[in-house]
Amino acid sequence: MARLARECAAVWPQRQPLETLLTEWLDHLPSCKYLYALDMQGQQITANVSARGLLPEHAGRDRSQRPYLKAALAGEAFSLSDAYISRNARRPSLTAVQRIESAAGTQLGFLGADFDLRELPLTREIYEQPGQWLQMKGDPAIRSGLFSQHRVDSPMDQHIDAVLDLVTELIVAHGVFHGKLHFSSSRATLWFMEDPYRYRILDIEDLTDPGIVLTYPTHPYPQDAVIPPDRVTEVFHTLRALRFMDETLYLRAGSLNIFNGIVGLNFSCDGSHYMPWQELLEKKLDFWLGTGDAELDDAG
Repeated sequence: MARLARECAAVWPQRQPLETLLTEWLDHLPSCKYLYALDMQGQQITANVSARGLLPEHAGRDRSQRPYLKAALAGEAFSLSDAYISRNARRPSLTAVQRIESAAGTQLGFLGADFDLRELPLTREIYEQPGQWLQMKGDPAIRSGLFSQHRVDSPMDQHIDAVLDLVTELIVAHGVFHGKLHFSSSRATLWFMEDPYRYRILDIEDLTDPGIVLTYPTHPYPQDAVIPPDRVTEVFHTLRALRFMDETLYLRAGSLNIFNGIVGLNFSCDGSHYMPWQELLEKKLDFWLGTGDAELDDAG
């Protein structure tokens, strides 16, 4: 960017020579989507130069209020912006800005280079979700009306033991790696290792029919699962206890992912929790009810 800026200074502020120069240099800036020149007020004096050619409609554009230009206008010789959503393509982007100076040190303008994050090479490890307990409060309108509601038995509640046994069987022996039970609406959402990009929805008729397992081939329990197969039953028994623990504060939905070992909980207050399965099994019901080592606002 500094070398290109020096060459821009030699032909400043002639638009055509600048655009020719930027076109020649585009290949020297890997993954750069657009190159352009700005005057000292942040007004664009060239077209956008891209791999597809010149985009003249951007000439004359006022970029002075864009966040990526703030450091340059404040006097920085070079700046690289934080990621932002681009105004035109509406995609995550970065912009590098290099000050252009004459040989005598007079400030002439700026060189801008835009990068689309989608087109940048991956130079880091893939992000992994930390395995710690996350708590998220839900809709304030639901929380404020918590004590004016009570749990109503759903069809799943009436067949809860059979449903939990069936879902446990599908996880341990039929390739389900992520399952979510919606107690209030009596359905389950299941993801299978054989077809991980599509989930299946089982209604209460499916969940109370042991023969449904014949629909799905057997699959050995994966060795790289975080939760041992013999502990899956304990997790679902804990979900059962949370569903029936109180007529006001109760579990509406619960999920388990065997690969990251995270259990998801959504309560009647609309509060959600994501926690390691070991931590779930360590908690007693008085914790969730606020009668033990936590208050209701913290648990719900």
